[in-house]
Amino acid sequence: MAEIMRKKTKRKVWNLIDPLTHAIVGASITQRDKLDQLRLLEYSALDAMTKGSGTIQDWRTLVDVLNLSEMMARGGVGPEVLPVCQKAQDSLHKAALRYEETKKMGLDGQGIVAIRELIEYADLQQSSISRSEFEKYIKKTKNYIKSHGDKVVEIV
Repeated sequence: MAEIMRKKTKRKVWNLIDPLTHAIVGASITQRDKLDQLRLLEYSALDAMTKGSGTIQDWRTLVDVLNLSEMMARGGVGPEVLPVCQKAQDSLHKAALRYEETKKMGLDGQGIVAIRELIEYADLQQSSISRSEFEKYIKKTKNYIKSHGDKVVEIV
């Protein structure tokens, strides 16, 4: 009688990463040094905008902080930042309009205060959730902007 062969499962083996370490890193709070690098980038952009020597990239950095913070707040992480987001958005909008007229990128006094406050709130938001959740919000923010959601403000 012929012997019946059973089908064998071909499992993928991930030799490049340790699944346990990967899960622990994803569940842990985002490392402070990574957040500090992000804050340094944001504060240097704010500094350049404060001095009136900001670039479009500096403006974009601050807009990214705003968008991410607003998405996190709408998702329940630090909803008290929403009024600050609105002030920051208004000031960044004014800065963009001013740039179109004068070709100089800068913020007014209220804008500087609003952005500084926004960065502080963003730091609290980002340091209070896991890295995987933080990455989920980054992706969600990108997708929301791409889809031209109802709260997306376009500057033409």
